[in-house]
Formats: sequence, C-alpha cells, structure tokens
Amino acid sequence: MSRAPHHPTRDQIELPALMDCLGDPIRLAIVYNLARLEHAASELRCGDFNVLSGKSNLAYHFARLREAGLIQTRISGTTRFIRLRRDDLEARFPGLLAAIISAATRDAERLQLPDCELVTAV
Repeated sequence: MSRAPHHPTRDQIELPALMDCLGDPIRLAIVYNLARLEHAASELRCGDFNVLSGKSNLAYHFARLREAGLIQTRISGTTRFIRLRRDDLEARFPGLLAAIISAATRDAERLQLPDCELVTAV
C-alpha cells in the first residue's frame, strides 16, 4: 500500500522555491504542458510526459514540483496523476502562474519546450 505524497499547504508555498524549481527546463516544460493540456483533462498521467525524459528522472522532477507547491499528485493503483495547483498559486501569488505560462508559451520554440501528448487508454 502506497502512502499519499506530501504536499505543502497553500501558506507553505514560497516564491523562492517556485522560481528555483521553474529554472529547470524539464520542470518548466512539465508546467507548460500541464497548462497547455488541462483543457483536455483536469489531471494528466505521469506517463504523458515520457517524451521529456526517462521515468526515474521525471519522478525526481515531479517530486520537486510537488514539494515547491506547483503540482498536486494523486495516486490511483499504479498510476500517478498530476495537475497544476492553479487555485492555490493564484491565491498565494496573484497573476504569477499566468505570467509564467504566458512567457513559456510565447518562448516555447526558443526554449525548446517539447509538446507532450495525452496517452490514450488501450
């Protein structure tokens, strides 16, 4: 039986941790793709991001994003689902996430942020 991963409370989310976390290109690509695909699904499977890196490396990046308060992780069986903590981030730092996503979208090609695709169930 796996235990639920720790998530900081809204008040524990700190700006320096967010900015440090987003300084990594893979983590920025994860946030960019979560925002880009959230219209299709409110949460995505970790496997949807396999184009970005290997599984163990992605697990490290997902943990960093979760610990910084950028994403929420939910475990169902053997699958981990993630979503942006948009409401918490907006309440804590109004406009910050929107500005980050806007800049990442504008500069996606220059930053070489790959587009992830939703994995369809078989």
